[in-house]
Order: sequence, then C-alpha cells, then structure tokens
Amino acid sequence: MDREIKDRNKIARTAGLLYVLLVLCGLIYLVYIPSQLIVWDDADKTFSNINNSQLLFKVGILVAVCSFILFTLLPLVLYRLLKNVHKNSAFLMALFAIVSVPISFVNILNKFTVLDVIEKSKGSSTIDTSLAEQVLFQLEQYSNGLALLQIFWGLWLLPFGYLVYKSGFLPKVLGVFLMAGCFGYLVTFIGEFLFEDFSATTLSGIAAFPAAIGEIGIAFWLLIMGTNKIRFKKK
Repeated sequence: MDREIKDRNKIARTAGLLYVLLVLCGLIYLVYIPSQLIVWDDADKTFSNINNSQLLFKVGILVAVCSFILFTLLPLVLYRLLKNVHKNSAFLMALFAIVSVPISFVNILNKFTVLDVIEKSKGSSTIDTSLAEQVLFQLEQYSNGLALLQIFWGLWLLPFGYLVYKSGFLPKVLGVFLMAGCFGYLVTFIGEFLFEDFSATTLSGIAAFPAAIGEIGIAFWLLIMGTNKIRFKKK
C-alpha cells in the first residue's frame, strides 16, 4: 500500500510540475509578451514594436510551442493519476485537452506569417501602412483562434474537476473551482463572440476567476502536496 501511495505521489508531482510550467508559459506568451508588443487600435505602432523586438516576438512563439507540448503531456499524466477514479471521465478529460493541441499549432502559423510580412519591410526606412495592417490582421486571426481554443480549455476542466472532487486524495474545493472554470471559459467565449466590449465588463472578470483559482491551485497542490492530505496536529 505504501508503494502504491508513493507511486501515486510521484505521478501527481510530475503532473504538478508540468502544470506549473504550463501556467508560466501561458503567462509569458498569452499575457506578458502581447502586452509589450501589441496595440490593437494602432497598426503602425504594433508593426514598429514587433519589428524592433523581433527576438521577443520569436521567444513568444517558442514559449507557445513549449506550452502546446506541455498540454499534450499533462492530460496523459493526469489520466494515469485519475483513471481509477472514473475511467470514462479521465478519457474525456484527456481527449478535450489533446484535441486542442493541433488547433493551437495551426493557429500559431499566423505569427509566422507576421514575421514573413515584417521581413518584406526590410530595407525601408518608413512603415508601409498596408504591411502594418496585414500584421494586425494576422494577429487578429490569431486572437480569433485563441477564442475558439477557449472552448476546449473549458471543456477539459469539467471532467478534470469532477475527478478531483471524487478522488478522495485531492481537495474537493479545487474540483469545484475547476468545474466552475469550465463554464467560465464557455461564458467568456460566448460573451466575446456576441458582445464587442464583453472583456471590459464585470462578468468577464467573474467568469475568469474560478478557472484561475482552480488551475493555479491544483497545479501547486499537485507539485507540493502530491496526493497527501493536510493533517492537523491535535493539541
């Protein structure tokens, strides 16, 4: 029995490490780098930023590719950890996650096209407005791809959260946040699709909250605690 628990903890901590790395990669390529380079209402400024910081833009692409690889490995490790809780749910969890990976690789091609467009401008001392608009268009297409991916980023959390809740060796509260996070992603996708300014509303922030708590929480729990329960000493 001790051997089984040790093996389970090893798998859990492997999943935790992959998850923490995935979160860090996401913060870099989805949040930090775009905030430094992209100005959505100014094509010329965006073009200039990327042209002057091509290395940072390329690093963002590499980090994104690492993220896709991690998101292929993570659900497979979690499947090993949770398949004995409910095999069908574990299968759906892995399926919804892995299906998103090919879409992510196709979507990142928009950023390679951005680099191709920037390459055309070499030798020119001024910004070609038509090229700048092409760059912003490709970035908008990439953003549309991310919006579509939110469906799968949400769907995999429902069976994952259910498995965490039912496992008996992971915190039920994190399972609840993960399941709520599924609906948060779907609300965000539908809201942004139907309403232009949805991201600026209070509902957008509320929808994003459960997934952030659930995913960051379970990542660090798996890495630090594994499948061990917190034990309080009696006074």
